[in-house]
Amino acid sequence: MAKPESSRGDWLKRILEQHETGLVRYACRLTGDLEAARDVVQDTFMALCRQSPGSVNEHVVPWLFRVCRNRALDVVKTRHINHPITEIENSMPDRDEGPADQLERKEKLAMVLELLETLPANQREVIILKFQHGLSYKEISSITDLSVTNVGFLIHTGLKTIKKRLSEEAPPKERTLRRVK
Repeated sequence: MAKPESSRGDWLKRILEQHETGLVRYACRLTGDLEAARDVVQDTFMALCRQSPGSVNEHVVPWLFRVCRNRALDVVKTRHINHPITEIENSMPDRDEGPADQLERKEKLAMVLELLETLPANQREVIILKFQHGLSYKEISSITDLSVTNVGFLIHTGLKTIKKRLSEEAPPKERTLRRVK
């Protein structure tokens, strides 16, 4: 049986351990600067320290991402930083995957990331929040001030664009093989 958290400090520590890495990654994408991202996340957790657990506990993840986003956008405005995504955490390779399969997966991931960079900023942001951070449409809506419907539309449109561009960029032999199957 899980032991109840004994203090506010335990609550804050648990949230920090669970969400710090994802928030730094998200802030880094928005600011283009790892050190600035770390400062943004520190500011975000300082803001959380000023909240009572009861006021944010039911929606702590969207609250964290919203505060982080707002602070990161402030940093971007003051520093005029607008860098593209240059790094992404690769998923762990399957143990059964051979070197050729790993290389192919990495190449496909690199291509998807390049295409992600070509999308409008609002589509890119909601796709990252959805697929890298695992947030729901409702949570993304509360972070970005977009309607849930608009979030869904942006994700759908962005993914459709990436899929179309991937099929256009596939070598002719691969396209022919897909039609035969």
